[in-house]
Amino acid sequence: MSLILLIAAVIGVWAWRNGQLRALRFGDIAAVIAALCGVRLLGHGQMPIGILAIAGAAGWAWLRTRSTPAARPTAPEPATVTEARSLLELPPGADRAAIESAHRRLIGRVHPDAGGSTELARRVNGARDLLIAELNRRAPRAS
Repeated sequence: MSLILLIAAVIGVWAWRNGQLRALRFGDIAAVIAALCGVRLLGHGQMPIGILAIAGAAGWAWLRTRSTPAARPTAPEPATVTEARSLLELPPGADRAAIESAHRRLIGRVHPDAGGSTELARRVNGARDLLIAELNRRAPRAS
């Protein structure tokens, strides 16, 4: 029994490190408990109930893999300063305050909490970061 628990722990750690357990649901935990109880029942000679518990856990795992949505392609972040300016609707000579103001205005509309999407918010944040980095590169430094 302890060998089975050790193997289950190793598999759990492996799945966690690969990112497969990041979106753990209540049903996943219940399936693991059912599988462990099934193994325990098999060890105590209660074959039909043990097999039923393990089959239920396996069925949940199969349904879980089939119901996981496929990853959608994400929108690329702005690659150039020109694309970032057009996304934030800024003129070429915009200063830091204008960039942050445009970012604040646009992120308020596209943020996931406001009904937007994660991809759009990531693009807007990337555009702001790119433009601010460009300002920092161009800024004259005191010697």
